[in-house]
Amino acid sequence: MTLAASLLAIILAGSLVYCVLVLLAVRSYLGTPGPMDNPPQGDKLPYISVLKPLAGAEAELEDNLRSFFVQDYPKFELLFGMRSEDDPAIQIVRNLNAEFPHISSTLIITGEPPYPNAKVFSLDRMLQASSYDLLVMSDSDIRVDRDFLRRAAHEFSDEKIALATCPYRAVGGPSVWSALEAEGMNSEFIGGLLVARMLEGVKFAVGPTIIVRKPVLAAIGGFDRLKDYLAEDFMMGKLAAEQGFGVILSRNIVEHRIGSQPLGPNSVHRIRWNRSTRRSRPAGYIGQLFTNPLPIAIAIVILQPAWWPVLIPTLLLRGAAAWSTSVHVLEVYPHWLRLILQDLLAFLFWIAGFFGNTISWRGRRYRLLSDGRFVLTKT
Repeated sequence: MTLAASLLAIILAGSLVYCVLVLLAVRSYLGTPGPMDNPPQGDKLPYISVLKPLAGAEAELEDNLRSFFVQDYPKFELLFGMRSEDDPAIQIVRNLNAEFPHISSTLIITGEPPYPNAKVFSLDRMLQASSYDLLVMSDSDIRVDRDFLRRAAHEFSDEKIALATCPYRAVGGPSVWSALEAEGMNSEFIGGLLVARMLEGVKFAVGPTIIVRKPVLAAIGGFDRLKDYLAEDFMMGKLAAEQGFGVILSRNIVEHRIGSQPLGPNSVHRIRWNRSTRRSRPAGYIGQLFTNPLPIAIAIVILQPAWWPVLIPTLLLRGAAAWSTSVHVLEVYPHWLRLILQDLLAFLFWIAGFFGNTISWRGRRYRLLSDGRFVLTKT
């Protein structure tokens, strides 16, 4: 037991160093110019195409979509892609079109996707119908402030910027499992993005909202290059960075309304996310062991109760890191009890992510391949 506890103590030391890195990474991120420090005006504003893949009338969809219709921005179009005429999201889009007739809005029925990633197929169809070179790709569960497009236009006034991935503030629903997941996104997940940015630059993208120049997307092979990957967002940023394009973690924060799943569907969703991450970034996934100081400290105390003082620096540094990402970056206050429960739950899901190579996604079952691609196994 002493040997196991000693090994865990070494891992915990690394985890506490990681918490310090999160604090430094937040400071580095906030030290970059804000997206509205010197915003472009008038004819300098670029035209923007907003691509919104939809699948079903999920909770709060109308309010999420409305936040794009009411943008304080003069030069944009909205494109909505869905698989069939039977999708209930169509009526929501039509109602919003009637409410905002002055907004350029196009609804595209994509049909069944010919390859595994249905979202990529929808985005590809919308891309073909888009009019402008600056693209915003945003999921259906994203809500934005009225100045979101202005902030995007400012960041992309720098011609060196080719792709920006937008951090997100997670908002959970009434379900306790949803609230716990949101707590993790606002502390653990965003912390990992910021540390990666500080240590090696931005060589990734995260899917809820990505802004990219159309010629850059074409240069990396377009959506045809991404169609077989489950984590197409990560691959988009990775390929763009590998080809020397400027990829940034935006200062433009969006709101991710994650819904209110009960335990069963929430577990399926989390396991899918972890298995996908393991396949896309195997070394990074193993390294996530060091992003979980609290479960490691608790395991040490279980093995060696006399070592209970390790909990004190662990709680202090984990709390400081969570406060820094949640409050200073995302402007939301952490709930401490939920944070502790979420850290323990996330650690269990991280372990579960090492097992199995199949996932369930929108009613279909897929098998993950070793290079991050996936194939349909059963409809």
